[in-house]
Amino acid sequence: MSRIDLSALIAAVADTVSAHAEELTALDQAIGDGDHGLNMKRGFEAVRAESVALAEKPLPDALKAIGTKLVMTVGGASGPLFGTLFLTLGKELPTEPDRTELAAAFGKAVDAVAARGKSQAGQKTMLDVLYPVQAALAAGRTGAEIADAADTAAEATKPLKAIRGRASFLGDRSIGHVDPGARSSALIVRAITKTLERG
Repeated sequence: MSRIDLSALIAAVADTVSAHAEELTALDQAIGDGDHGLNMKRGFEAVRAESVALAEKPLPDALKAIGTKLVMTVGGASGPLFGTLFLTLGKELPTEPDRTELAAAFGKAVDAVAARGKSQAGQKTMLDVLYPVQAALAAGRTGAEIADAADTAAEATKPLKAIRGRASFLGDRSIGHVDPGARSSALIVRAITKTLERG
């Protein structure tokens, strides 16, 4: 874990979010405001624009800077939530984390997202992907296995009734749709794990 190519990670995530922006927007049109894809694309393109400067920072400082940028640029409910994830990771991770330290820091980051959103697993949110990812990470799964767990968890939000977020206003009508925040979380996880394993 000591040699993380942050520029490559940022590019991979930004490319993935941009490539799936229309899909995320379509998911959000079904149960939300319909702006999730565009918001996420705008946020990660803003991070990409600063990738050279970010890559020169120690990992914790870079993650905090990414979190701050996401809060400022993503907008909607997703900005503060994804921002909290990266900000907390930056606070909790050492400069050169090992696997155990990464799993522990990620767990605290996901808990911080839950606290910020006043939600928990099972309520059809990004947490329904982040908690299984943390469990897979802590269990020593490979990057591909973690990404598969994220995809499976995102798909598993389809039959859930939304309890939190704008989708909760739809009640039973939220059932039958994949949560956009869960899907974007899974996309980001796959982009990161694929890039780390390749590097």
